[in-house]
Amino acid sequence: MLQVDSLTKRFGGITAVNNVSLRISRNEIVGLIGPNGSGKTTLVNLISGFYKPDSGRVIFEGIDITGKRADERVKLGIARTFQIPKVIGNMTVLQNVVYAVIGSKRFKERKMTLAEAGEEALYYLDIVNLLRKRDILCRDLPIYELRLLELARALALNPKFIMVDEAMAGLNPTEADNVAKLIERLREEFNLTIVWVEHVLRIIMKSVERVVVMSEGEVIADGVPYEIVRNIEVIKAYIGEEMIKI
Repeated sequence: MLQVDSLTKRFGGITAVNNVSLRISRNEIVGLIGPNGSGKTTLVNLISGFYKPDSGRVIFEGIDITGKRADERVKLGIARTFQIPKVIGNMTVLQNVVYAVIGSKRFKERKMTLAEAGEEALYYLDIVNLLRKRDILCRDLPIYELRLLELARALALNPKFIMVDEAMAGLNPTEADNVAKLIERLREEFNLTIVWVEHVLRIIMKSVERVVVMSEGEVIADGVPYEIVRNIEVIKAYIGEEMIKI
């Protein structure tokens, strides 16, 4: 489904992503891990169109999207969440999701009315268990519910492929487990392909089928969780000796 070929991005004298290549298959759920500054979020920004690469290509479903804008990639079925939630604080939870529905390709294709967009937004809020909060201003939500709202807004774009950027940040263990179970369920129910950037290894190693590890802007390992936690290069770069016990 997704093909990244020799992608490179520099900021001044710093190479944030260095000649990265990877393949993501349809309906796969892949964890993307690595230490702070390893290039994970920069790679997500390149795939989603928020950054333009200095070199390399991004291919989605056989289409070269390297030069396409972020909104054009959304229309093709690519969505994402953000490490720092990008909600509109002075709008309600429902209004935020309606806004996402309006931005989806099918809104224009089906010539949906605002009332129909509202009904669809309620459907996505129900899925993430935020229906009861639909009239609350987003600025009044705790971080856990903001994470859920980010997922609802991503779903409202009618994606085929979602990149989840550190959905566990700021959550307690129970909340983190709930969000992890939701992400796994969404993959199955909506037939999604998911790339999941995460620091909470306890969660990611149990939830994904494959793990890609980045360090200093490069991919240093790619394999199933069992292999990754025993990879010496990964242990040196990131995980730490205690992870061998998983």
